[in-house]
Parts: sequence; C-alpha cells; structure tokens
Amino acid sequence: MRELDQYDAIGLAALLKSRELGATELLQAFIDRVEARNPRLNAVVRPMYEEARRDLAASLPEGPFTGVPFLLKDLRAQYAGVPTTAGSRFWRNKVAEHDSALVSRHRRAGLVIFGKTNTSEFGCCPSTEGTMFGATRNPWNPTLSAGGSSGGSAAAVAAGLTPFAHGSDGGGSIRIPASCCGVFGFKPTRAVNPSGPDFGEAWNGLSVEHALTRSVRDSAALLDATRGAAPGDPYCGPTFARSMLDEASRSPGKLKVALQRHALSGAPVHKDCIKAADECARLLEDLGHHVEEAAPVYDLARITSAFTLLIAANVQAAIDEYSEATGMTPGPEHIDNVIGILARIGHDKTAADMARAIISMHLVSRQVAPFFAKYDVLLTPVVATPPPPLGTLDTATDDIKAYLEAVFRFIPFTALANIAGIPAMSVPLHWRADGLPIGVHFTAGFGRDGMLFSLAAQLEAARPWSMRRPALG
Repeated sequence: MRELDQYDAIGLAALLKSRELGATELLQAFIDRVEARNPRLNAVVRPMYEEARRDLAASLPEGPFTGVPFLLKDLRAQYAGVPTTAGSRFWRNKVAEHDSALVSRHRRAGLVIFGKTNTSEFGCCPSTEGTMFGATRNPWNPTLSAGGSSGGSAAAVAAGLTPFAHGSDGGGSIRIPASCCGVFGFKPTRAVNPSGPDFGEAWNGLSVEHALTRSVRDSAALLDATRGAAPGDPYCGPTFARSMLDEASRSPGKLKVALQRHALSGAPVHKDCIKAADECARLLEDLGHHVEEAAPVYDLARITSAFTLLIAANVQAAIDEYSEATGMTPGPEHIDNVIGILARIGHDKTAADMARAIISMHLVSRQVAPFFAKYDVLLTPVVATPPPPLGTLDTATDDIKAYLEAVFRFIPFTALANIAGIPAMSVPLHWRADGLPIGVHFTAGFGRDGMLFSLAAQLEAARPWSMRRPALG
C-alpha cells in the first residue's frame, strides 16, 4: 500500500473518501506497525483490534475522519466495555459502563479506535513509567523518557503507530511528551472539550483533554470535531468566530511575543532548552513578529502548594470512589508509593484547605490576565531539561519531598496554562545534533486557541517537521 508516513490523518481521510484506500486495509497496516514496533516502545498497552474491526463491520458515521485509526490514552477516556485503568493496578478491572462524552465525539467523527496507550499512574508523573504497564521508551532514544503523562500517545504518534492519539493534560501532560517525542501537542482552553458524563471537570479544572498529532491541521480539525458544551457542563467555554481548521489556514498577523528563557522558580534550565527557545524567537522575528523578554508574575510558592493539594485530593477521591464501589482497600501491591503518599496528603487536608487551594488557582488566573492582554503569546521552553533517563522520576520512592522537587524542576513552565485555564502548545521546532527533539512552548490568553493554531501552522510551514521520524525500521 501507499507509504503511510506521507499522510497525516486528514490526508488519510481523503484517500479513504476517494476509495484509493480501504478502511480495513488501513487499519491492518497500523496494527502491523504496532505489532512490529511497540515491543521496543511499550506505547500501546491495550490492543483493541477486535473492537475496531467490529466498528468497521457495523459501518462508521460520516465525519471528517471516517475510517482513520486512532488511539486512546488509558486515562479519562471511557470506552464502553473496556477497562480504563489510569495506569494503576488498583483500577486494573475498572471497566467502563459507557463511552465518555469525548470518546462519543471521537466515534461520531468516524475515528476507528484500535487501542489504548500507556500513562503514568493517575496521570501524576511527567514521565510514563509506572508499575502497572512499565516504562514507555522514547522512540528517538530508548534509554530516555517519552515524557508524561501522555507518553504512550506521544511515542505512538512519533513512531508512526497511529496518525494521531488522544491525550489529557493536567500540568503539561500533552505538551511535555510532545516535546520529548517531537510531535505537536495542543492543550485547549478550559471547557472547550467536554469532561462528561461522569465529571463536570477534572482535577478541579486543571486537566483537559485533546490530542497529540503529526500536523497542526490534524489537531485543529480534531478539536473542531470534539469541541462544544455538553448537557450539564459546569462552565461555558469560549466561543469562536471561525473553525480551528480555518484558523490554521490564516496568517496570525503580527504578534507581540514575550520571551521567557528562565524559570520563575529559579530552577536551572538546560542550555539546549534555552537554545530551542532562542532559535524560535529569531524565527518569529524573521516572520515579522515582535519579540521582547518578559514574564508573567504570580505567587509561585502559593500556587505550587495549591496545585499539589488539588492533585492529591483528586487522587484520594478517585481511590475512595472505587474502594466504596468494590469493597477493595488499596495497599502497596495496588498503587505506587508516590500515589499512596499523595492520597494520604489528600485525605489529611481539610475542606478549608481545598477551598483555599481553589481560591489560589483562581487568583493566578486574575494575576496573569493583564499580561496576556499586553502580549499575544508567551514563548518559553517546554521543559527545563531534554528528555531525562528512565528512572529519573521514580514513583516507587518514599521521599515525596524530593520527588515533587524533581518534578517541578523538570516542568517549571507548563502548569501555568492549566492553573489559569488558558490554551498552550508544544511545537517541535528544535532537534539536537544527536537527533533528540526539544519542543518550544507557547501560551496565550483565554479563548485564543485559534490564534495559536494560526501561529503553529505558520511555524510548521517555515520549519516543517512532519517527515522527521525516529529510525525504527
């Protein structure tokens, strides 16, 4: 058949629509890739080949991606009849009773879901290497992390196991692995995509869902297919004048860009990550944008504490809910040490502590809003170091203080967008001499998703990345 790497998901959908390619043939081609390449990566942890074949046999709805294969992250994405483990041994047998709203929209768009991808346990680690499924390896260097918590999806897209894949992002979990694996990762504004029907929001609004893709237009078109309110949503997301795909075809105009090269926390930033941001700043200037050094100011210590508490409380709530439903009490054989400690933190804090954490999160939104009124976009590194060796962020440790310090040293830039509920993206513009990718990070004001897609498409045209592939045979 045709060389798959020549086509993004939109390109494959066009071939299917013109009948130059059959959906069964295409699915089998990607299954063959998973079977051949996944053993080296551990990106796909639950094949769903029979479910995919069943959907094809039943005929698919007409949508923008009818017949195109797709992978789900094994966190939050509920597919009826299939376990959603969240990467936890405790949830090994937690079978979904129904599709989540987002998965329903994936299927309505015509996607053929043929597997689930690896995640860190409950999405709490920015490296995908939990006990449940083991480590996902970086396709560019198998000794290194693929990032997390959507590391399985990022590695699968980078390795060509799927045209694109679902991800979720509560502190950078789409954008971090996108940077580590050299793919495009977009986090939409809060409430653009639905979280129902089981949740009104995830992690008190910190976490949203979308995708990791090879091309900007795939991400834009998929968001067009899934965005919009669902009955019972607690928030109203932004309204958009145009489709995201239309935005990706437009010039962003001349933008005012703030360049932040260093972490507000004072954490050291690797020279290669700074180099990636600096090179991008020069490219932006060449494209006609105005770039100047500036950074938003907010109460970092207060928000770091609040961020940790919100995650800990939600981990404890998830464990409690399943315990009550099943009668099971989790022990060390069910959850990694870091998760157990976070759960205890969530259990020991008071309702007032939780309320103050939410107030702190909302305060940061207020503090950074004037910055994004002055600047169209904030440019930073995605992470503070290139992809670290596997084992660097060890969730088996009992030293939660050292673990959290290591996490925040690695990811000092991405969580702001989650806290403020604003859009952000990792764009794969930089590769080191040894071939390792390092993304650059863009954050924009509330509801300016379309502007980010316009900018990303402009950068993609100026520095194409889609044909950069790891050597996997």
